[in-house]
Amino acid sequence: MKFLRYLLYVIGSVILFLLCTVLWYKCTTHQQMIAAHQENVGDAEAYYEEYCASCHGSKVREFVERDKWVYGSSRTEMFTVIKDGADVDGMPAYGEVLDDQQIYELVDYIMAAIEDKKQEDFNSGDNNDVVFKSEGMNLKLELVADHMDSPWGITQDSSGILYYTDKSGQLFSNDLKGNHKQIEGTPTVKYRGQGGMMDVCLHPNFKENKRIYLTYSKPHPNDEGLSTTALFSGVLENGKIKDGKDIFIAMPYETTSRHFGSRLVFDNDGYMFLSVGERGRRDDYPQKLDNHLGKILRMNDDGTPVPSNPFYNQEGAMKEIYSYGHRNPQGLCYNPDSNLLYDHEHGPRGGDEINLVKAGENYGWPVITYGINYVGTKITDITHKEGMLQPERYWVPSIAPCGMDIITSDRYPAWNGDILTGSLKFNYMHRDVFDENGKWVKEEKLFPNIGRFRSIEQCADGYIYFGVEDPGKIYRIKSEY
Repeated sequence: MKFLRYLLYVIGSVILFLLCTVLWYKCTTHQQMIAAHQENVGDAEAYYEEYCASCHGSKVREFVERDKWVYGSSRTEMFTVIKDGADVDGMPAYGEVLDDQQIYELVDYIMAAIEDKKQEDFNSGDNNDVVFKSEGMNLKLELVADHMDSPWGITQDSSGILYYTDKSGQLFSNDLKGNHKQIEGTPTVKYRGQGGMMDVCLHPNFKENKRIYLTYSKPHPNDEGLSTTALFSGVLENGKIKDGKDIFIAMPYETTSRHFGSRLVFDNDGYMFLSVGERGRRDDYPQKLDNHLGKILRMNDDGTPVPSNPFYNQEGAMKEIYSYGHRNPQGLCYNPDSNLLYDHEHGPRGGDEINLVKAGENYGWPVITYGINYVGTKITDITHKEGMLQPERYWVPSIAPCGMDIITSDRYPAWNGDILTGSLKFNYMHRDVFDENGKWVKEEKLFPNIGRFRSIEQCADGYIYFGVEDPGKIYRIKSEY
């Protein structure tokens, strides 16, 4: 009997020991899994900042503030596009630098942010009582439109009517009294990737001739897989563009859906300047003069080339070319007081630039750049080369610039001559100050977290208007002293 009790005691002790061991193992393993998960989340955040932030916003929450996922939002779909890329839309193949496990960690990080978004109502943070201060000025933002998705271009006539595009393919007028109308007679756009309806500009003599200009991504008439940057013009009457037609088509058409440019400005002589991106084909077009891609072009108001253009008489060169060696100039502005033209280049990962655009000059892309490939590999080892101009300033890391203007209005005297640039990546407006010799002096970041900038325009009434997307809104900057 004693032996049996002893045996049961031994067996019970062994079972208790085994149970404790199993529980200890499970707890330890669980803690290790939690630690590993936390480490993976940390790694995934680093992967996002390293490879995604330059295009999709500095924080993952900014990236998931969207309704449309072109390649799907499931775990498998995200993994596939991150690993293999999508060349047509400019998405690199990150399978070159991340293994499958790392890609899945990045996918899970993004999907967790999507789930977080579903739990919250979007709040843009609008507050009409907020006062921003800059150089002794008190600035307030006035919301003037919020019915579009992506206000890509803005302009205004002398009567105060605002005109603006939506990237999806629409053009609107707005009397700034709460009334907006869609304008008919616009061209059919290829709305994909970075393409769509882009800039809008009025003829300098618009009050008399009512001529309006639009830039857009034009589908090839015989092949929907091809598109290019085109310039469309017509007469605006009674809310409709009449006799509208393409007056310029950039050549060649391309298969990609990125780097269209495209901004349009007039100078004091009535010439038009149009920026055209290199369509993501850096090795094919920007350094060659037999095409329009990766160029700033100069034309008459009817779209014909100006005979005094630097390459007008050069055999094999496109007559419209004014400067070359550009990547994706999504900002273009002209100072009528100094007769100077500036552009900004949406660079790769790093290497966004502001350039003083001069006739016949080469701006270096991709032979020289301060940027690297999105996957972290080198594009080139040099940033300077004889015969290639340096930018007036550049950003490393990238701010992803879009929209640009130079301030000459008396409404903002402290900003006279300063250049304003929008940031897609960091959701703020960037002010750059240059001295009387054109040398960069300092910068200021304005209106933090207001949204992804698409357009900035000093309009006919002297006020600065800007557009942000997701959700689309247009603001007017009012100044007080």
